[in-house]
Amino acid sequence: MDLFPAIDLRGGRCVRLHQGDYAKETVYGDDPVAQAVAFAEAGVGWIHVVDLDAARTGVPENHGTIAAIAEAVAVPVQTGGGIRSIEAASILFEAGVERVVIGTAALKNPDLVRTLARDHRVAVGLDARSGEVATDGWLVGSGRTVLDVARSFADAGVDAFVVTDISRDGTLEGPDIVGLTDVLGATPVDVIASGGVGTLDDLRDLAAVEVDGRRLAGVITGKAVYERQVDVADAVALLRGGS
Repeated sequence: MDLFPAIDLRGGRCVRLHQGDYAKETVYGDDPVAQAVAFAEAGVGWIHVVDLDAARTGVPENHGTIAAIAEAVAVPVQTGGGIRSIEAASILFEAGVERVVIGTAALKNPDLVRTLARDHRVAVGLDARSGEVATDGWLVGSGRTVLDVARSFADAGVDAFVVTDISRDGTLEGPDIVGLTDVLGATPVDVIASGGVGTLDDLRDLAAVEVDGRRLAGVITGKAVYERQVDVADAVALLRGGS
């Protein structure tokens, strides 16, 4: 199980939102590239980057920063936020991004996901409130459930589902173990957990999730790292079989 430390970008800075609320932003740094290098040096297998500006507007305002991150680290970079066309995804792949996460466009244009997944590594972002997938920077309800959307992409050739419980995101109150277990059981695609991680015990709980011999593929954590509730090197060791 891989640790995906998150770098959420807004205006070129590292920030975190509380439950996806753009009005509840905490700034954690002005140098996302240096932060990515620090994560890589701590031994992570992936770095998860989100363009929060693009998630809301569709305009890739932080593309230059994302490209700089991908160039600065040897570990693969996974990027989401505002990827709503082949062109937008292609720009990121050309910049060195290993895998893109498509959320809003997956609901509005599922053929985009299927087309990209033929030649590239793609994950589908399932960001939900009370089980309903949200779009447009988590601002709009889709009317569809996480399990419904996950099942609809089970044969699309995607790498993974990134499953975020918006109500837990940025709260440090623990992940949605039940919901994640349900998604893991509903599809053969890898599942990456996101939202609510606050302690190493939360990571242990996620590592223990199992359905028919399958486990979660990874976990994204942001605030817990920036607030020093979770040490990245310790988390990496735990998820790779350490204590």
